[in-house]
Formats: sequence, C-alpha cells, structure tokens
Amino acid sequence: MGSFDERVADGLAAIRAGGRWRELRPSQLAQAGRIGRDGKGLIDFSSNDYLGLALHPRLAERAADWGHAYGTGSGASRLVTGTNAAHLAIEARVAAFKGTEAALLFASGWQANAAVIPALLAAAPGAAVFTDRLVHASIHAGLAGVRQHRFRHNDLAHLNELLERHGAAAPARVILVESVYSMDGDRADLPALAALAAAHDAVLIVDEAHATGVLGPGGAGLCHGVPGIALVMGTFSKAMGSFGAYVACSALLRDWLVNTCSGFIFTTAPPPPLLGAIDAALDLVPGMTAERTHLASLADRLRAGLAERGFDTAGSTTQIVPAIIGTEADTLALSARLAAAGMLAAAIRPPTVPAGTSRLRIALRAGHDIADVDRLLEALG
Repeated sequence: MGSFDERVADGLAAIRAGGRWRELRPSQLAQAGRIGRDGKGLIDFSSNDYLGLALHPRLAERAADWGHAYGTGSGASRLVTGTNAAHLAIEARVAAFKGTEAALLFASGWQANAAVIPALLAAAPGAAVFTDRLVHASIHAGLAGVRQHRFRHNDLAHLNELLERHGAAAPARVILVESVYSMDGDRADLPALAALAAAHDAVLIVDEAHATGVLGPGGAGLCHGVPGIALVMGTFSKAMGSFGAYVACSALLRDWLVNTCSGFIFTTAPPPPLLGAIDAALDLVPGMTAERTHLASLADRLRAGLAERGFDTAGSTTQIVPAIIGTEADTLALSARLAAAGMLAAAIRPPTVPAGTSRLRIALRAGHDIADVDRLLEALG
C-alpha cells in the first residue's frame, strides 16, 4: 500500500475511533411513515419525506408520462440545447408558488448553494459576509476562501453588532441564513432579519430547504410574503418528494445567475421525468393543509414527551425535533437500541453538528400517527 493509501487508512482509523464512522446502508421508503432496512420494516424517524410525496402515485405517473413524452435526458446544459419549454414552465410555477418575479432550477440544494453564492458575491467584490453559526455545510462550500463574520445562532443583536463593526466600510453586505435549521428544527425570525438587512443596506439570502412544502401559506415557505429577501433557495428533495432545487428571486438576479453562475452554466439540465414529478408536487402541495396540520400536532406531542423525559430539543418548532444526547458513543448506542425496537432514528454526530451535541434527529412524516410517536417516546423513556 502506497503512502497516500496509508494516510487514508490512518484517517479512517481515527474516524472510527472517534465514533464518527459512516457507511452506506440500503434502505427503501415505505408508506405510513415506514422504511425497509436490513430485511425488516422500521418506523422511519430519519427521512425528510415530510409530506409522503416520494411515494405518491401522481408524482410517479407524471414522471413516467413526461419521460415518455420528452425523453429521459435533456441533452445538454441549459445554455446550449438543454432548455426545454418544460423547464421554463416549471420555473414560472415555482416563482408563482414563492411569490417572486423569477426562479431558476438547479440539480440539488448543495449545488445551488455552492454555485449561487460565489456568483452573487462576484457582483460585489469585497462584500462583507455574515452567516448564522449553524448554516448548512453547502453554504460554507459556497463561501470557500471568503471571510465570514459568523453570528451566534438566531442572535440578531449579535448580527447587528457585527454589521456595525464590519459592514459599514464594505462595498456591500450579504447575510446568509436558513428559515428552518435542519439539525435543530428551529426557525429564523425572517421579518426581523429582513428589517435589519434593510437598515444596513444588506442583501439577505435564505435557505428554505426544510420549510418548502411544510410551512408558510400553502406550504410556500416562511419567506413567502416577507419583503426584503433578495434570494431564496429551496429543494424538491424533501417535502416535495423528488429531487433538485430552485432559487427564487428577482428577474435581475435570475439573469445575473444565468450569465455568471458556473454551477448553472456548466451542468446538464434537469431531465424531463424529474420535471414531471416536480410539476405534480406543485399541484398537490398547496392543498395539503391537513397533512401540515397533522405534522405540527405530532411534533408538539413529541416535544412535550421529550421534555418530560429530560431531553433538550434545541428550540425546535417544526417537524424536525432533535433529542440531544451529547457524546457520539451514547448517541450511537441509543440509536441502535431504537433500531432493535423497530424504529430508525439516525445518530447525527460531528462534524454535522458541534462537538458535544450529538443527537437523534427525529424527522416526522405525514404518514406517522400518534401511536408511532408514543411508541418512540416509550422506547426512549
């Protein structure tokens, strides 16, 4: 084995020794909030299929219909020959859904954040960048090589202090947050953030991956109706039941991204079957008020039960409810105990979350019922 392989092997040994080993395990989503793994069915408290649309027949049917009508591939990047009339139609639907002038499709949420952020910053060289300490890793990827002024999580007084200290002399100011934080399940105060951004002439960018479909009017997200947000990124791979991402923004910013965003310019366009699934989800989601209400009720019950048992739920107010354990070893052991009892609640460990805050990230699905939540609480008790 060569020296490089030896370094890799040593690194993997350190990962395993630290309780941070990860491996790929085949799983299959099932109806009623279930999942198949290792030959058995488990109650699924880990997937992001919040509304159960990943298995909805209308998404599968429309994906197949559009595949038969338009083919399985788009042929090229959007600026070569890859733009189909369906791409433009879906983008118009997304813009209407989000209440913005325009929208643009991307291959994934990671790709969107990693590609869009540097393209936006290229419009204002030397901009001061301010990020919540808990923003997603894809945002940090988009800010590679850029100095970040990181404010305490959801602490707008701290953000204001940093803006006053580091932003006044900068040619522009950019603030990046999430509307729902994926590991804590809590929300940003978007109206207050937008007002603060306006006071400092700052650009506010929001990641809505875990709010899209679940929160806001008709599932349109927490940004909907909040003035002063320059750009919103969201995904179709969670509550919307398929794959891909979008940004919703002004027509001006959309045109800028079409002309400068390398992750858009140099990648193949999303394929027609995916567009069909997205189209079907956009038909269904606005009318899924009962599912959203059910999710909120389950989450309230889960948080109350966890609090009774002494678990810290990190300020969760959404369908994502963490149970913070602390060490990697204890979290892995509890996750394994739940799996043996027929429940999947994945152990989330550093570097995904800060050291000392390893947790079970409990993600509720519309197919769950009260008995599922109570069974989880009983197992945790």
